[in-house]
Amino acid sequence: MLLPAFGRRTLAHEADVKPVLRTEEEWWDLLSPEQYAILRAGETEDPGSSALNAEYRQGIYRCAACDLDLFRSEWKYNSRTGWPSFFDAIPGHLQEHRIILSYFTPIEYKCARCGGHHGHLFDDGPEPTGKRYCNNGKVLTFIPDEA
Repeated sequence: MLLPAFGRRTLAHEADVKPVLRTEEEWWDLLSPEQYAILRAGETEDPGSSALNAEYRQGIYRCAACDLDLFRSEWKYNSRTGWPSFFDAIPGHLQEHRIILSYFTPIEYKCARCGGHHGHLFDDGPEPTGKRYCNNGKVLTFIPDEA
């Protein structure tokens, strides 16, 4: 059975992103067990476990499952949370979904192309957006700018 991208709120420019359809078996073959648990089952990596926490070169951060550009390096900052954090994202490349819980309602975001879970969005980030995209680093690929 082919699984479509996650049901979502439409964001600006999203029409430019064509969904990737793969079977669960294809996802298993493509991803590491930890990436599968995060991207396909919505789990969270341990804080401080990603090498990307200390990555501050210029470049682009992509979805590890489908290579869609998600964040630019100039939007990354040290949130002191243990996860790579960004105050902005490439328009239309993420899908947002509010999770209803009894004590708070976080906003989950997923890749607009493959529907893979990346993290949660909070309103405690720096200016100019005030947002914090708190991302699982193990499901990002960093591509440095060429020198």
